[in-house]
Amino acid sequence: MNVRIKGNLVDIFSKKIYPAALTIEEYRIGSVVELPASQPVPGIFILPGFIDAHVHIESSMLVPSEFARLAACHGTVATVSDPHEIANVCGLRGVEFMIEDSQRVPFKFYFGAPSCVPATTFETAGAALPLRDVETLLARSDIKYLSEMMNFPGVLQKNPEVMGKIAAAQKLGKPVDGHAPGLRGNDAKRYIDAGISTDHECFTAAEALDKLGYGMKIIIREGSAAKNFEALADLLHEHAENMMFCSDDKHPDSLVAGHINQLCARAVARGIDLFKVLRAACVNPVLHYKLDVGLLRPGDPADFILVQDLESFEVLHTYIDGKEVAARGRSMIHASGGGQAINHFQVNPKKREDFVIIAPSGRTDTHQEITAIEVLDGQLITNKYNGKAKIVHGCLESDPETDILKIAVVNRYRDAPVAKAFIRNFGLKRGALASSVAHDSHNIVAVGVDDESICRAVNLLIEQQGGISCVDNGLELVLGLPVAGLMSQGDGYEIAQKYTTIDAMAKSLGSRLAAPFMSLSFMALLVIPHIKLSDLGLFDGDGFRWMEEK
Repeated sequence: MNVRIKGNLVDIFSKKIYPAALTIEEYRIGSVVELPASQPVPGIFILPGFIDAHVHIESSMLVPSEFARLAACHGTVATVSDPHEIANVCGLRGVEFMIEDSQRVPFKFYFGAPSCVPATTFETAGAALPLRDVETLLARSDIKYLSEMMNFPGVLQKNPEVMGKIAAAQKLGKPVDGHAPGLRGNDAKRYIDAGISTDHECFTAAEALDKLGYGMKIIIREGSAAKNFEALADLLHEHAENMMFCSDDKHPDSLVAGHINQLCARAVARGIDLFKVLRAACVNPVLHYKLDVGLLRPGDPADFILVQDLESFEVLHTYIDGKEVAARGRSMIHASGGGQAINHFQVNPKKREDFVIIAPSGRTDTHQEITAIEVLDGQLITNKYNGKAKIVHGCLESDPETDILKIAVVNRYRDAPVAKAFIRNFGLKRGALASSVAHDSHNIVAVGVDDESICRAVNLLIEQQGGISCVDNGLELVLGLPVAGLMSQGDGYEIAQKYTTIDAMAKSLGSRLAAPFMSLSFMALLVIPHIKLSDLGLFDGDGFRWMEEK
C-alpha cells in the first residue's frame, strides 16, 4: 500500500525548501513532487534522518535494540557503530552479539571491524582480534569499515599487523576510521597518507584544520564526557563537505534527552547555514561509509523525519524503510527482550588491604610527592598533576580537602594485584564510585576517599558481574550491566532513570563533574594523553610508556 506525505521538503542537494508530496512504495521513496505554492501543505518540514557518524553503542549501557528505541525518537535513523568495547571483553563473539541484537529492530546499525583489540599491550583485555579475525569481519557485507585505528604510533612505525589491517580494508574498498588526538604536522600527514580517512578526536580547531588540510574528514563529537562542539562547530562554515556529527560515547540519560538533533539546533543557532548543518548530519555519513540510508530521492530507502521547525528540530515522526518508528517522542519500536547475555568476569572479591598504598619506608613527614591524573571536565585528555598525598600510619591516603583521591584499576579477567594511583578534580568528599565500563579493556575502575569505600564499590560490581556502583557510609546503589559488564537488556527508559539516580548520588558525594561515571570510565584509556591508569600501572600517554620503570 502506498503512503503519501505532504510538507515542506528540505532538499539538501539543491539547497531548496519547497512544498512537496512524497509517496512511499513499500519501503522506498516512490516519488517526490513539488507542489504549487498556492496549494497548502502542513506546516512541517520533511528532511532525511540523522546519522550518528561514530558511536560505541555499549556506552549507552543499552543493547542495540534498546538504543534504537530511544534514538529513533530524536530523528536518528542510523548509526556508524564501533563494537570495540564488547570486542575487548568477548572478542569476535561480542561483535556477533551486537549484530544479532541489532537485527531485532527496524533501525539501521552499521558496524565496523574493531582494529585495536586489545587497544595496547600495556593493559589486560578479555580478548584479542588479530589480523585474521579482522579480515574475517571485513569480508562480511554487514561490516562497513575498519573501526578507529587508535594505534597511531603503530601506523607511523609501519607495524606489520597494523598495516595489514588497513590493507585488508582498502582491498575491499572499505574506509578506515582514525583516532589520533593531538597529532599534528608531518606525523598527521603520514597517518592520513597511510589510508586513515576520519578523526573524531580533535579538541581544537587548529588541529582539525591541520587534518582537513591533509584530506581527512573531521567528525565533531559531543558525547556525555567528551564535548568538542564548541571548539569545532564554526569549521562548518568552510568545510561542511568534509565534516560529520557524532556522540562517540553517550550515557542513557543523555540519549533520552536528545541526540544528533541537538547538535543541529545548536549549529543553526550559531548562525551556520542550515544546508551545511544538514549536510554533516544527514548526507556525509551516507556517502562516506556507503550506507543504505535514504536521502529523500526517488528510489531511495524511505528513511526520513518530520520536524516541527528548522530551529529546534523537534522531531514529530521518524520513518525507517517506510515504517513509522517514532511519533511525537514515543518510540514505536517494541522492546525485543534480547538474546542470551554474554560476559567475561572471572575475579574474586577484594579485601581492603588490596587498595592500600604503603608510603616509602623511613618517611617521617606527613606528605609524599606524587604525580596524579588531573581530570578535565568535558574532555578525555587528562593532565599530569604534581601534588602531595598525605601519609597516615605509614600509608598514602586520599585527601578530600585537597581533592587528591585514590584511584584503582582491578583486573576483572583473573585475580591479580590491584593497580593504584591518585587523581585530582573528581571532587568526592565521601564514599566511592566504581565502574566495569572502563575503556578500553573494561577492567574495574574505582575512585574514592577511603580504602573501605573503594573496596565495597568494587565488590558490588564483582557480585553483579559488572555495572556501576556508588557507596556512602552504608548507603549503596548499583546498576548491574550483565551483558559483558557493559550493557543491560532492560527497558532503555528504565535504565536511564536508574542511571540518573546513581549519577545524582555520585554528585551528592561532592563530584563537580558533569558526568562522573563517564569521566571515570575514561581514566584507564591509555591511548588518550596525557596520563592514565591501567590494571598494570600508571601510564604516560605522551611517551607511550610506564610512568616508572617496570
